[in-house]
Amino acid sequence: MPKKFIRRFLPSPDKIKDNRSLRYLGDRIHDPNLWHLNRRSVAGAFFVGIFCALLPIPMQMLIAGVLAMLVRCNLPISVVLVWITNPITMPAIFYFTYKIGCYLLGTPVSDIEFTMTVEWFEHELGRIWQPLYFGSIITGLFLGAVSYLTIRLYWRWHVTRSWHSRKLRKTRQQNH
Repeated sequence: MPKKFIRRFLPSPDKIKDNRSLRYLGDRIHDPNLWHLNRRSVAGAFFVGIFCALLPIPMQMLIAGVLAMLVRCNLPISVVLVWITNPITMPAIFYFTYKIGCYLLGTPVSDIEFTMTVEWFEHELGRIWQPLYFGSIITGLFLGAVSYLTIRLYWRWHVTRSWHSRKLRKTRQQNH
């Protein structure tokens, strides 16, 4: 796996460990599994990050961080992946998960006009919360599992290809 490429975008573990706002985590933040870039850690981080990204709740990054610590997978990747849902992508993603929830629960899809007001949240969210959350959880679990398997398979393919090309280079050097 291209570790150098991934490391270029991640903050260093020491920088995060020294962060004053994270000191309340104590020694848990020093667990090396939270910082490793290996197949298991990165695949788990993708599952956690994508699952949390699809939850329509506040503080997704905090939940992704706590889950990453519980599962002991790569913390920075888990937290960064939550930004799949951002103010630009959020309406489309959550409307999709709402429609999935309606389909799975057998409820009709309501025509919803979204406005960022307290009144909308009080009135409309009360009507659509069940299919929205159910669809989000199911979609998050499904896409998290797909990303987990994809990362595991891609990592294995990449390592196997590297071994094969290394073996081929070695054979060519011995023949010359």
